[in-house]
Amino acid sequence: MITLHHLNNSRSQRILWLLEELGVEYEIKFYQRDAKTNLAPDSLKAVHPLGKSPVITDGDITVAESGAIIEYLTHTYQPAWYPALGTAENRQFSYWMHFSEGTLMTQMLIKMMFDKVKMSPMPIIVKSIAKMIANKAIAAYAGPNVIANLAFIDKHLSENHWFCGNEMTGADFQMSFPLEAAIAREGKASYPHIAQYVERIHTRPAYQAALKKGGEYAYA
Repeated sequence: MITLHHLNNSRSQRILWLLEELGVEYEIKFYQRDAKTNLAPDSLKAVHPLGKSPVITDGDITVAESGAIIEYLTHTYQPAWYPALGTAENRQFSYWMHFSEGTLMTQMLIKMMFDKVKMSPMPIIVKSIAKMIANKAIAAYAGPNVIANLAFIDKHLSENHWFCGNEMTGADFQMSFPLEAAIAREGKASYPHIAQYVERIHTRPAYQAALKKGGEYAYA
């Protein structure tokens, strides 16, 4: 049986949604973030040495990293969601699977870190300098990159119902987390097609079932 080692309010939620869509038998083992550090508990290291979530076990197979998990689950249990090699759909699938964390989330996390610097408590003199540095970094690098990436995605979704065309694939599960986070932080008005896409995901019965099972999740 598949076991999802599930951390509250994390990327693990997209794996839970995928499992619900697949309709496979699975169980959830819950882990809670540390109230002070917001980090995953050390108990996850018993499953995978890095102690991160999501991670799944399927019999004697252990798979970590969202993209690897999605590829494993779709290839194993729903090959139609893993486009055949050599097709245009597979090239799109591969692109978005890598783009999600390699490009989009990287820039979003950089911007988020600088935003947190601006909000962190510190002496007034230090705060003014820190805020100035953070604003410059956001304006010169992270901010424009996030805007460009989201505009690119919004245009793609204006022309495609799902990321690889007219049919859902594993890429949609991989892209769901950063887009949910983007809409939560950036708002719906600037990226209407992303907003529509996220709303379409959220209305799916399998997504709603996953929310009920998964617990706290800030982006739904």
